[in-house]
Amino acid sequence: MAAVDSDLESVELAAREHWLEGPPHPLFRRMRSECPVHWTEGFEDFPDEAGFWSVTTAEDIHAVSRDWETYSSEHGITAAGVLPLELVRSMFIGMDPPKHDRLKALFQAGFTPRRIAEHEPAIRSIARRVLDRLDGRRRCELVSEVAQPIVARVIGSFMGIPERDDAIWARLMNSTLGAGDPDVNPDGVDGALERDVPEVFARCRELIAERRQRPAASISDDDASPRGEDLLSVLVHAEVDGERLEEQEIVMGFFLLMAAGNDSTKATFCSTMRALMEDREQMQMLVENPALVPSAVEEALRMFPAFAHFRRTATRDTELHGQSIKAGEKVVLWYASSNRDETHYDDPDRFDVTRDPDHQAFGAGGRHFCLGTALARLELKVMIEETLARYPRMQLDEQAGRPEYVESPFISQLKLLPVRLAA
Repeated sequence: MAAVDSDLESVELAAREHWLEGPPHPLFRRMRSECPVHWTEGFEDFPDEAGFWSVTTAEDIHAVSRDWETYSSEHGITAAGVLPLELVRSMFIGMDPPKHDRLKALFQAGFTPRRIAEHEPAIRSIARRVLDRLDGRRRCELVSEVAQPIVARVIGSFMGIPERDDAIWARLMNSTLGAGDPDVNPDGVDGALERDVPEVFARCRELIAERRQRPAASISDDDASPRGEDLLSVLVHAEVDGERLEEQEIVMGFFLLMAAGNDSTKATFCSTMRALMEDREQMQMLVENPALVPSAVEEALRMFPAFAHFRRTATRDTELHGQSIKAGEKVVLWYASSNRDETHYDDPDRFDVTRDPDHQAFGAGGRHFCLGTALARLELKVMIEETLARYPRMQLDEQAGRPEYVESPFISQLKLLPVRLAA
């Protein structure tokens, strides 16, 4: 391995200072070049947490992702173990095969590309209704007034949640996943664990009880799945090897889908719109040729993955890129870095709607490749198409304020994006 400058060797990658403006891409660039498997000693906000190895290149993340026997998901899925481990292990994202494979199969039937494609008219209708609320206005805040209500209704419709509860679930997911940002959750991680997570569980248990009592009842929202066909009903009545899921497994499956559905597309969409507004030539290409939107979606996923990292834990002593890793040590996969790996992409920091790249926004293959890839791609396609069709001259509203990121080394997303609409 190349020699590492002392300042890079001592970097605390998860420190708040590195994430105030989103992922620290210059720092990742140095790490890929000088120390592609990098050790961080500890955490500023979690002094009792053990340190971790950072994996920053596309090739190394690809290798780790496909070797679940050496790099396990059962010991935590983020650099800092915020949620109790027993809860994480109730989600298939926190499991290893064979249990992971059996449980994930229950979800996959609802997320096949064909089934997702059938939802395009409903998703487009949701996007148009949200954009209709902006009629007659000159400016808006794109995160809270456009992206959030669209993604909340889309995942709510899949889960069978009535639209009147969308804002409640969005608040709970935002305050839990963004607990480290005082603007998102003033009570911090402790507040999320003591107040928000218990509320998520209590509300979910109420929904579970309703489906057990009235499995075939309908709900009032036109764009929500009928009771019995929604994904929560599937979980409630599903069996794995002849046994029903435990209530905690249902609750955590619900939590996983709601968290991913709330954050992923919202994050990538808003960063994409910012990139387009900062490069009018790229925006005009999409306005004049909407057939480029699918390739723009892939470029958006590459440059702006919604989750900056996920984690594995070494099950045995091993070696990666010349670095010795001991059994029990955390191994963090930084997709925010690997998606800009210079060995895979020309000019990787440039947003190019014609690039249509491969990427690791949904993971790097293996057992934990993202379940919601088809839904995320469809949502992004629809949201970009509908927004540009309605507001082809949208621009950043500097008078209203500058874009601001959630302070988090996990969720990579904007919390404020003021824009002028210019219909």
